[in-house]
Amino acid sequence: MACFASRSNQPRSAPLAELLAELAQARSARGPVLPFGLSELDERLADGGLDGAALHEVAAACPTLSDDAAATLFIAGIAARFASRQDFTVFWAVTNFDLYAPGLQQVGLGPDKVLYAHGTSDSIVLAMAEDALRHGSLACVVAEVKSADQTATRRLQLAASDGRTPMLLYRRHRARDRCPLSGLSSAMTRWRIGCVPSAPLTHPGVGRARWSVELVRQRNGNPFSLELEACDDQGRLALPAAARHRAPAAAGVASQAA
Repeated sequence: MACFASRSNQPRSAPLAELLAELAQARSARGPVLPFGLSELDERLADGGLDGAALHEVAAACPTLSDDAAATLFIAGIAARFASRQDFTVFWAVTNFDLYAPGLQQVGLGPDKVLYAHGTSDSIVLAMAEDALRHGSLACVVAEVKSADQTATRRLQLAASDGRTPMLLYRRHRARDRCPLSGLSSAMTRWRIGCVPSAPLTHPGVGRARWSVELVRQRNGNPFSLELEACDDQGRLALPAAARHRAPAAAGVASQAA
């Protein structure tokens, strides 16, 4: 792959052992699990966070532009936090380049942290993602595809494990309004992200976006769904303010009224 040609710039006489040691050091520097930093979320995940050497899939809740943007930013926020741990680069492969760079930067994924790749088909994008995973020196790998069968996801899972690199697969398109996550997959986790109304403000303005974050499937764990505030400028999700600050008495009154 052209994006990894920098290796060839090293002297050919460089011992293979030195290159392998450098790669092993890059792999060991990355922690095995990335927690979200929310106990309400991390405690429901079998690994206490996202496995840093596994495949994770994401899809939009509905085929709308707003849900597509939410799912993209959810992925970008995770990628930004993986990249911030050791200042690694994110590899993002697409077939249709329509990413909005300022939007990614707002969740902590600036242009200096991303290496973009464009493929003309899903098969090419998946092949690039697999090669990038096995390279082992990236913060994480992101790929957007229309479809990926179980064989393709198994290859990605194995490559992520071999390279000790997290794989975020965005199943962006759907056929006949069928959820892209309905098929078989070897992913460790599968997420569905959608927009929900923001909390009304006491003054004119736009409140922090809110998402419906649904874990459709996870290995060794149960599915669940939470309503959370969208990623901040460091890629971190948050509990809705009303849930954090609601007084117990007020909650009891509301429950009785319901």
